[in-house]
Amino acid sequence: MSIRPVDVIIKKRNGKAHTMDEIEFMVNGYTRGEIPDYQVSAWLMACFLNGLNEEETFFLTRAMLHSGKTLDLSSIQKPKVDKHSTGGVGDKVSLVLAPAVAACGVAVPMTSGRALGFSGGTLDKLESIPGFKVNLTEEEFIDILNEVGYVMSGQTETLAPADKKLYALRDVTGTVEFIPFITSSILSKKLAEGAEAVVLDVKFGSGAFMRTIEDATRLAHSIVDTAGRLGRRVIAVISSMEQPLGKAVGNSLEVVESIECLRGGGPEDVVELVSVLGGLMLFCAGIVGSTSEAEAIVLDKIRNGEALERFKHSVRRQGGDVSSIENPDKLPRAALNYRVKAMRDGYVVSIDTEAIGTASMYLGAGRLRTDDSIDHACGMLIEKKIGDKVIEGETIATLHYNNPLYLEKAVQLVEKAYNIGKKSQAEFRLIHGVIDKHNG
Repeated sequence: MSIRPVDVIIKKRNGKAHTMDEIEFMVNGYTRGEIPDYQVSAWLMACFLNGLNEEETFFLTRAMLHSGKTLDLSSIQKPKVDKHSTGGVGDKVSLVLAPAVAACGVAVPMTSGRALGFSGGTLDKLESIPGFKVNLTEEEFIDILNEVGYVMSGQTETLAPADKKLYALRDVTGTVEFIPFITSSILSKKLAEGAEAVVLDVKFGSGAFMRTIEDATRLAHSIVDTAGRLGRRVIAVISSMEQPLGKAVGNSLEVVESIECLRGGGPEDVVELVSVLGGLMLFCAGIVGSTSEAEAIVLDKIRNGEALERFKHSVRRQGGDVSSIENPDKLPRAALNYRVKAMRDGYVVSIDTEAIGTASMYLGAGRLRTDDSIDHACGMLIEKKIGDKVIEGETIATLHYNNPLYLEKAVQLVEKAYNIGKKSQAEFRLIHGVIDKHNG
């Protein structure tokens, strides 16, 4: 007897577990356009309300992974390890991490996304470099990966196409915040691009998709366990997004800060996360026997200039203007700026990071819809972070903008985002744990 969509919907509505065939039937049927939106919407909501167990999550991820092509990177002899972040405010880590890890002898095949809402997108940051091309063919992707050691590209239409269709439907049916769906979305895309292992940065806090450390840990375990069932290794880092990462928020500003890091400087928190994630990538690749040794190697590649040279090679190979990397003043710059001042003396106790990201979006750095245009020059520099002492009238953030239409709204958001108290709180902690199935 053949499977019918309505039977699959009713089964999950009644709280029963799906078989592999049922999940593959729904995923493949929807991807091919054989099952309509309204039935898949009903099925997604039934799953959201009644849950998917570990086996069902594995079935869903595998079906989405094989819904289209998977890249064949067998021609590249180096170990192939990617990194993925669940997204945050000021997260420019990939721009520093990928060239540093590539300089260590690991191939890094990286497909990335665009900014949506308050969370930044790697592709938008890269496109603030004049001429940089992010839409690559499969052949270009492999050639650049082989030549440079890493590549950053948008997701092609043929890699895990089920994810793109299902995510669009989840977005309009209130079924985004569901760990099995997030697990299958992340893994299907990452594994389809040919990575043998992935290091995952799962963020929590006011500027993250997962608001609590408990939810972030559950998501990390789900992804690590599901990847293990698929025969791939994922190591997850739990990191805080209770304040923006680094100082720069906004595309061109974040590229400038990334260049500073690649020159051996930059904010300490960005460098710390690069070293931890990079060390785990080298560890996954089997290049070193300990993560502490691996972290030191990654930082050495930055200090000796090899990582910066890889970055320049990548920019050149993907059509970008290398002179803008050598002289960042050539990158897009906003015509206007506004200094937000502290309302009182004290210490920065907390920062509403989502509000900072939203303020940057109002300045022109982000988008509400995927087809919205952005201004690569806009954003802000965070002058004061958690634990810093401030004096009334001192600048806490500098806003960079070209259009003053929403400046007042952005200023109000930044002012409210800062909680300034009389006493300094405990020191901010960035890394809160590492989850690796191989080590328990």
